[in-house]
Amino acid sequence: MRTIRVTIWNEFLHERSYPEVAQVYPAGIHGALADALAKHPGLEIRTATLGEPDHGLDRVTLANTDVLLWWGHAAHDEVADEVVERVHQRVLEGMGIVVLHSAHFSKIFRRLMGTSCALRWRSDPGGEREVIWTVNPAHPIAAGLPQPIVVTHDEMYGEFFDIPTPDELVFISSFEGGEVFRSGCCYYRGAGRVAYFSPGDQEYPVYHQPEIQRAIANCVAWCGGAAASNDAPERRSGNAPRDWFIEPGSPARTR
Repeated sequence: MRTIRVTIWNEFLHERSYPEVAQVYPAGIHGALADALAKHPGLEIRTATLGEPDHGLDRVTLANTDVLLWWGHAAHDEVADEVVERVHQRVLEGMGIVVLHSAHFSKIFRRLMGTSCALRWRSDPGGEREVIWTVNPAHPIAAGLPQPIVVTHDEMYGEFFDIPTPDELVFISSFEGGEVFRSGCCYYRGAGRVAYFSPGDQEYPVYHQPEIQRAIANCVAWCGGAAASNDAPERRSGNAPRDWFIEPGSPARTR
């Protein structure tokens, strides 16, 4: 079995600023996600947070990451542009990225989508029931999940969600207030894969729910399943000489 190297990135601000959030996620959202993914064989897991040098996403770390999970909410603008560029380039080169909940408004997701990624939302005290409907039941991200998944308390995200039409749509959520939302979206960007999965506000124990944990693990597996590119970026240049693709000494070389 191929090992998928996973880096879980989290702002890690709410958990240190609000006791009610720390009570739900005492080790941080990244800690809860790391514990959940550790139950799945074949994953090598590390974590990174906003406050670390380079936000924990230096070139060496990204070069050794097959799938990056991204959770952000309050500090999107504090993420350095050079780090966003670094992550974006790695996705184009083949790294997968799983964008969670309010990270829909992160710099990296908006860069990958090319749209505002704005949406309708509501955060009533206590949240509201979210029902997650699978609309592509044969998709690998839906594997092993019940139909539907019911989350008792979550923040409402609703349409219109300003994203490009997904290359593959896996989940649509409905809420008590009547809204619907494209909550599980897949994209191909360069040689990499992008999955957006919306359930999981910091105020509620959504990431402790086994079905949600399985869905995120499935996202990781799908994003990490891209084949390695057979074309190195440095070979994509203009003014190439004739027969550049024929090895020296080959009888196929014409000159």
